[in-house]
Amino acid sequence: MNAPLLELEAVDHRYPDGSIGLQACSLALHRGRRYALLGANGAGKTTVLQHLNGLLRPGAGQLRIDGQAFDYSRAGLTALRRRVGLVFQNPDRQLFSAVVEEDVSFGPLNLGLPVEEVRARVREALQAVGLRDHARRPVHQLSFGQKKRVCIAGVLAMQPDVLLLDEPMAGLDAAMQAELTTLLDRPGVTILLSTHDIDFALRWADDIHIMAAGRCIASGPAQELAAHTDALRTAGQRPPAALTLHAQLVALGVLPAGPAPRSTDALLDLLKHSGVSPA
Repeated sequence: MNAPLLELEAVDHRYPDGSIGLQACSLALHRGRRYALLGANGAGKTTVLQHLNGLLRPGAGQLRIDGQAFDYSRAGLTALRRRVGLVFQNPDRQLFSAVVEEDVSFGPLNLGLPVEEVRARVREALQAVGLRDHARRPVHQLSFGQKKRVCIAGVLAMQPDVLLLDEPMAGLDAAMQAELTTLLDRPGVTILLSTHDIDFALRWADDIHIMAAGRCIASGPAQELAAHTDALRTAGQRPPAALTLHAQLVALGVLPAGPAPRSTDALLDLLKHSGVSPA
């Protein structure tokens, strides 16, 4: 595999109150891959995202981009945030304009782009998140889910190489989660999202990073998640339902040994094709 697009290398971080955010945390993101960041509350997931976007600076270790140590100058930070977009868990932390299209246009305008290009980017981003008809709507009139989509549109309008999302599914109903999953199907864009939903992580991600106590304790392809049961336990995560059920069915002789499906729907499909009719 090529050199990582974005990488944390043995990063430590302490907050002003002395609490540990990260300790010797290392993880890498490769171009065009989809990553899920798993871990309990307080494991350091949000702190990782804020380091990757340059909002926080390591106390030790370093952030690397395109294999080079990152320069925390004003110009360096501007270039990084042009390439790496971050969507916060709480949209009210990110929305500050009164009207939807004004909020989405803020980033591209700060890049110094021509007005017509900014308008085109805003239209395209709002279309992507299904809010084209809400361009002139006051932000305070939006639902929680709509606010999240406006935040995502604001990041998409920057046309980043990397999209970071902090618990994007939190507070969304099943229909909204399905819409967001479709929205995140963006070929060529590297995506890292933090989540507590291990079943979603297995189903959606190419690769998974597992966090515990401020460090990344395991990384690897999503389909190899079953090999990381100890790391999942340390991180306070249960095994994905599809993997647990598949292992039980293999043990009972209902299914032959083989690669486990990555969702319960895929498992049911496997049962149907094996001649077993799930009740």
